[in-house]
Amino acid sequence: MAKFKVLVIDDSALVRQVLTEIINKDPEFEVVGSAQDPLVARDKIKQLHPDVLTLDVEMPRMDGVTFLRNLMRLHPMPVLMVSTLTEQGADITLEALELGAVDFITKPKIDVAQQLNAYAEELLGKLRVVARARVRPLADRTNPRSSGPKLSADAVLGKSSGKVMTLRTTDRIIAIGASTGGTEAIREVLLDMPADSPGIVITQHIPPKFSTSFAMRMDSLCAMTVYEAEDGQQIVPGHVYIAPGDRHLLVERSGARYYCRLSDGPPVNRHRPSVDVLFRSVAQQVGPNAFGVILTGMGDDGARGLLEIKQQGAPTVAQDEATSVVWGMPGEAVKHGAVDIQLPLGAIAGKLITWSRSA
Repeated sequence: MAKFKVLVIDDSALVRQVLTEIINKDPEFEVVGSAQDPLVARDKIKQLHPDVLTLDVEMPRMDGVTFLRNLMRLHPMPVLMVSTLTEQGADITLEALELGAVDFITKPKIDVAQQLNAYAEELLGKLRVVARARVRPLADRTNPRSSGPKLSADAVLGKSSGKVMTLRTTDRIIAIGASTGGTEAIREVLLDMPADSPGIVITQHIPPKFSTSFAMRMDSLCAMTVYEAEDGQQIVPGHVYIAPGDRHLLVERSGARYYCRLSDGPPVNRHRPSVDVLFRSVAQQVGPNAFGVILTGMGDDGARGLLEIKQQGAPTVAQDEATSVVWGMPGEAVKHGAVDIQLPLGAIAGKLITWSRSA
């Protein structure tokens, strides 16, 4: 079986060395070259024909985003961004994801030897997904996985039995879950949602600082008001609440009102925030007043929770395979019988608007 050819692009010689050593230990990959800046990388892409790139966000002579914009227009290919865990790094990385990068990983902490094994596992896991992802040319375009046991949503919120008795009010709640490729997919959905849409709660697998920047970025682009969710915050129409990185987001009902609840419970499906946790809380607290949406992402987080939403009589939708960067989470939801309808990404907002206005 042929190996995926990787080109490592980073201005730090030490980071290039560390990434190269990690990647070459995996039998699926071979680092065919490295480059200290995008201008050198441009020539090496022509010479070496790599299958996938790791790309530093901040580099001399040409920044990673400018290089990526040119690459995705002229020679689209799978790219894993390597970013600093800072507010500026988060903003630039989110822009890179909008331009077509498949996923991102933070820079390795080279001075902390005991963390390198966990970092290597995360890097290789993401690289396997990125190498096989569907990449669209720029013209066609409109997390950290933790190690340890894979827990279910039971670890945070117990499963209930039977139908949820809810007050039939005019308020509805839209619950969205996503992972790899999800920041761009969420952006496309939110851009098409009008200002009077039902309240939306979102869990996207994303680390701290990045979730803050993501919420601010969405708020600047969308007709709805977008927040990084806070504990106790009331969920109201026209507003969007995004789970903070490293905290579970749950929905809680009090009478006819809904509130955000944040939890520091253990990772579920190796993720915090977890889509299954959000979806279970929505199934239990919102019941048939909900709409469940699962978008592109790796793994199966959200599949069981979406089924619980459907079992409460709420409609559910999954992004279809053709428009998903990775059809892991939506595909698993379909396998679980959790999905009423599969739609291309561009049609999901319209379906949500139709559902909410006819409910």
